[in-house]
Amino acid sequence: MAGTGPAPKPGARRRNAAGSAMRLPAAGREGAPPAWPLPADIQIVVRRDTAQRSVDDIELELLEPTLISRKRGALKKKLDAASKELHLAQAQLDGQERLEGELWAELWATPQAVAWERLRWTREVAQYVRWKVAAELGSLDASKEARQLADRLGLTPLALLRLRWEIADEEEGRPRRRPTPPRGGPGGDDPRSLLHVV
Repeated sequence: MAGTGPAPKPGARRRNAAGSAMRLPAAGREGAPPAWPLPADIQIVVRRDTAQRSVDDIELELLEPTLISRKRGALKKKLDAASKELHLAQAQLDGQERLEGELWAELWATPQAVAWERLRWTREVAQYVRWKVAAELGSLDASKEARQLADRLGLTPLALLRLRWEIADEEEGRPRRRPTPPRGGPGGDDPRSLLHVV
């Protein structure tokens, strides 16, 4: 039966009681973001380097003085395709680097960044940025990974609750709480007066 047993000692804390929440400033983290810790996306770098080698090899073949015109035409088509792949891979790398830099700076200005800095989660945040940018560029698999990491980094309201992080209210320095509905009205202090038909 519930409620049986000795009463707790005065001032005693329960062992399984949760500790206090980490309070994060509403204004966010101040200062420059940490240095970006990850190398460039290796798959795109390999594609770019492979295309560059193809371009170099084909250009070298085209310098042969004994090359017949039909083979020269075929090599020029191959050169165009390899050059296109090279430019595409380089544009992807440049675009990804730009988007990652923008999101990186944006995230390190959030209230959650104060906690990340304390916990030294720099690489975890960088992984989230990498996946999030890939997701925004159209990768469904990357969007799944980004969603999971967002949850672990406290970037959603539910994740903030799970991590026990509270964003302080700017004006009063108190945690944000849902306002309680006013008591009274037609039913006075009757709690049923707060109910309404939906």
